[in-house]
Amino acid sequence: MSVAVKSHNWCNSGHVFTSLADALLPSVLAAARVQLAYFSSAVEVITKADETPVTVADRESEAILLKAIEAIAPGVPIVAEEAMAGGAIVTEPGDCFFLVDPLDGTREFISGRGEFTINIAMVRKGRPDFGLIYAPVSGDLYVTLSTTEAVHARLTPDANPERLTDLTLTPVVARQPPPLGLIAMVSRSHMNKSTEDYLADLPIAERRSAGSSLKFCLVAAGEADVYPRVGATSEWDIAAGHAILLAAGGSLTSMDGDELRYGKAADKYRNPSYVARGRT
Repeated sequence: MSVAVKSHNWCNSGHVFTSLADALLPSVLAAARVQLAYFSSAVEVITKADETPVTVADRESEAILLKAIEAIAPGVPIVAEEAMAGGAIVTEPGDCFFLVDPLDGTREFISGRGEFTINIAMVRKGRPDFGLIYAPVSGDLYVTLSTTEAVHARLTPDANPERLTDLTLTPVVARQPPPLGLIAMVSRSHMNKSTEDYLADLPIAERRSAGSSLKFCLVAAGEADVYPRVGATSEWDIAAGHAILLAAGGSLTSMDGDELRYGKAADKYRNPSYVARGRT
């Protein structure tokens, strides 16, 4: 891709989403190529202080993404998973900042399953307005064009589109709950009894397992209806999926129905348990 990287006032402009996606795509595809180079090899696994795994693929791809975002949006804070794990401190992200998970689904990556993604979100005033999710193995790209429009495209990591609009874009629209029962997305690696108890109270007709933020994408695309998560997650895990789900007409709330907000530095950017839904 040959899009020139140019600074833009992303935080204060209302119509920046397509140009932001254009600016981010080269680094996203570069990060994906790094991940795929390690995916087929016996990559070393390191356990972080929070007992979660990390690999060199996580760290190298994050370095690519952070360098690009710093050039695209100089001065805008970035809260990124591996930087935070390495001791970076962002105590006051402000009204506008980026959340980056360079390799969401590290357990799937390590296990040789292709259900890992690159997640980038831009948060404005506590809300994830822009979201981009890319799955390197399948080539699935989900991105918001506005706070009320999300699209899907498919491209390989070695693709070289000039801009997002060069791709075949398909609208991503959440569906109304079907009358004969819901399709529930469940975590492939983090299923627990509390989540089972939550699902037991719903009219579930089918369950589908998936790793990483792809669960949000499938609810947003109308292929599923609900995705509950009872347990610890961080803001960078869910912000991009939240943005795409909102733009598709869905919702993401705490288990108590409260709106999720972002920039919780005092809580180390941790989320409450939540449930993602299609149209209700």
